Amino acid sequence: MLLGVLCSGGKDSLYACGRAIEEEEVACLISVRSRNEESYMFHTPNVHMVPLQAEAAGIPLVSVETEGKEEAELSDLARAIRLAVDGHGIEGIVTGALLSVYQSTRIQRICRDLDLWCFNPLWHADQERYMGRLIDSGFHAIITGVFSAPFDATWLGRRIDRKSLAELKQFSEKYGITLTGEGGEYETLVLDAPFFKKRIVIDESGAGYCNFRGIFRVRNARLEAK
Repeated sequence: MLLGVLCSGGKDSLYACGRAIEEEEVACLISVRSRNEESYMFHTPNVHMVPLQAEAAGIPLVSVETEGKEEAELSDLARAIRLAVDGHGIEGIVTGALLSVYQSTRIQRICRDLDLWCFNPLWHADQERYMGRLIDSGFHAIITGVFSAPFDATWLGRRIDRKSLAELKQFSEKYGITLTGEGGEYETLVLDAPFFKKRIVIDESGAGYCNFRGIFRVRNARLEAK
C-alpha cells in the first residue's frame, strides 16, 4: 500500500514514518506549515526543517501553508492530502498521534471523505516503552520548545537520550506532564533517524525563554554524510 505520512518534523511523526516504512511503501511526506504559532492542529516550532528531513530520507514532500485558524486549517490539511493522492497515488495516511482525540478524529474524518486508510501506529502506546524504543533505535531528536513548568531554558536544544528520559519521567511523576510531551508540554525536532540517508547538522540557532516557555529556533542547517 502506498502511504503518505503527516510530518511535523517532530519525533512522533518521524517514528511513525519509520514504522510505516517497515510494513508498507511510504510514497511521500505531507507537511502543513502554519503561520499561527498557537495552531490547534499543527506542530509549529521549526516546521521549516521538514524539507531538509525529506531530503535526508530521500522521500518526496508535499507541503502547503495555512493561516492556522481553528477548523479552517483542516481545509488546508485536506488540500495537502488531496495533492498527495493526485501526485503520488497514496491509499492511506500515517500519523504520529498518541493521545490527541482532537487531532485524530479530524484526520480520520478527512481520510473517510477521501476514501483513504488512516494508520496511527503510536495510538495509546505505552509512553515509556515508546520513548525507550525511540532512543534505542537511533533517533536523534532534540527539544525545540518548552511550554510548562518545570522546564527551564537548559532544555532547549537538548537531545532526548536515556538521561533526559529519566528526568522527564521524574517530571511526569511529580508534575503530571505527559512523558512524550503529547499534552503540549514540549516539542521536538528530529536530526537523524534510522531511515535517513544523511543526518542534519545545525550550524546556527537561537533561543528565547521566559516563564517556563521557550523556543529553540534553527536558523541554518545542512545535511552531512552518515
